[in-house]
Amino acid sequence: MFDLLVTKDGGLTTAGYASMIIVGIILFVLAIIFASKHSEKGKLTTRQLVFCAMAMALAFLTSYIKLYELPWGGSVTLCSMLFIVLIANWYGVGTGILVGLAYGILQFLQGPYVLSFFQVGCDYIFAFAALGIAGLFAKQNHGLLKGYICAVLARGVFHTIGGYLYWMSYMPDNFPTSLKSVYPIVYNYSYLLIEAVITIIIISIPAVDRGLKQVKKMALI
Repeated sequence: MFDLLVTKDGGLTTAGYASMIIVGIILFVLAIIFASKHSEKGKLTTRQLVFCAMAMALAFLTSYIKLYELPWGGSVTLCSMLFIVLIANWYGVGTGILVGLAYGILQFLQGPYVLSFFQVGCDYIFAFAALGIAGLFAKQNHGLLKGYICAVLARGVFHTIGGYLYWMSYMPDNFPTSLKSVYPIVYNYSYLLIEAVITIIIISIPAVDRGLKQVKKMALI
């Protein structure tokens, strides 16, 4: 089954691409259904579909706007994680996780590299799904900010696990030997935290904060 989906070079076969696209569509539909069942109206709404689709599209688009890119994967983007976090903040943890899962598959299709299914999970599926935990803080004061910070840290955990299991051999020769044990932590959180700081600064601007609150009101009508 693995050979049917993955090439010898670690890429995806045609069947692999088709499978990932199908799974992504299914997860996205499940996210919308979940959101609608937990909404006040209790039914699937066009508004929820539009906002989830727009958030995923904006996240995918801004992921291409890279302020800095590391040599072995990972980059500082223009607030791409924020849009998935917003969905979790608006519609809850479950919807945030499912939309994050679907978005993780889109990220995987951008430039797939497969060593094992668990590696794909750590680098893409679980990592981006973890952004959905931002919804846990939705009803708290400064819930978006708290949720965003925790979501970024949670995403980093999965990337770090994948780093320890699969990417230690890519550690640069000039990296201090005494710090070898923390290399995956340093590597992954270096770009995640830089993007987090940039995003936090942006959403803390009064005009942006007011704008996001207005968008939230529209999303929850």
